[in-house]
Amino acid sequence: MFKRLLRTTALVLTVGSTLLTGTVIQSAPAQAASNMVPDYEVKILMSPSTVLGSDNKLKSDVLDTFAMPSSVTKMNVAFLDTNAKNIYNGGWSPRIRKTEGESKFELSYKKRYPIVNNDINAALTKANQDGFDSSDTNYEAQVEWGYQNKTLSITRSKNASKSGYSGMDLPSVSDARSLLISNAPGKFDNWLSNGWGTSLLGSSRYYGPVLAKRSIGTWNGLKLYIEVWPIRNSAGTGTDYIVEASFKTTSESTASAKHDELIALLQSKGWFLAQDSLKTQLIMDRY
Repeated sequence: MFKRLLRTTALVLTVGSTLLTGTVIQSAPAQAASNMVPDYEVKILMSPSTVLGSDNKLKSDVLDTFAMPSSVTKMNVAFLDTNAKNIYNGGWSPRIRKTEGESKFELSYKKRYPIVNNDINAALTKANQDGFDSSDTNYEAQVEWGYQNKTLSITRSKNASKSGYSGMDLPSVSDARSLLISNAPGKFDNWLSNGWGTSLLGSSRYYGPVLAKRSIGTWNGLKLYIEVWPIRNSAGTGTDYIVEASFKTTSESTASAKHDELIALLQSKGWFLAQDSLKTQLIMDRY
C-alpha cells in the first residue's frame, strides 16, 4: 500500500512539473512515402516512306544499322473503353496484348500524367498525391520521352489465361472484359468512385486490335527496338504505318543524351520524322 502511494505521488509530481514548465510530449509525425523512381523509355518516330519497303517491312539498311535480324516478334494489341471513352478521358488506358511466343495474355492498367515544362518531379509528386508512391511496388513508373514531349506513366501489369484461344488471337470482347474486370487493381477500380473502373469496363468495347511487329537490335551499347504499327487511317479507308524506334534506361542523363544522339543519327540517314509518338491516341481516335 505504501509503495503504491509513493508511485502515485511521483506520477502527480511529474505531471505537475510538466504542466508548470509548459513541456508538451508529442509523438513523431508520420513520414510520407517518397515519390516513385521512374525508368525512361525514349521513343522516336521514323519516316515510314523511307524506312519501309513495298512490303511494309523494314529495309535491309535499317536492319543492318542496328544489327537486327530479319525475324520479328508479333504483338496483337487492343484497348478497352466505353463509346464515350470515359476511362481514357479519366487518364487511364486498360490494355490487353498477346505477344508471339507467350502463352498468356498481358493485361495492363496505365495511368498517364502529363509532364509540363520538363518538370518530371512535379508529375511524380502529383502521382504521389494520388497514392502512387515508392511504397507501392505493384506499379511501375516510366517517363515516356518523345521527340518534344514527355509523359509519366504508372502501370500495373498482370498475366491471365483464357481457354479456347491460340496463336496471336485476342479473346472476344466479352472475354477480354471479364479478364480485365476480374484482375482490376484497386486504384484503377476506385479511381473516381467505388467500382468506377470495373463498372465502365462492363460496358466497354475494343479499340483496335492492331497487329504490330517488333524488331530488336543494338545501338551504342543499348538494346534498340523498332516497332511497326499498322493503324487505320483517319478516313477509315486504309492504313497508316507508324514506325517507332525506342530504348530504355534507368538514367535520366543517359536518356537525354541518347535521345539527341538517336535523332541526329536518324536525321543523317534521312529516316527521322519530327513528330511525337501518339500510338494510343491514334488508336482511340480511329477505332
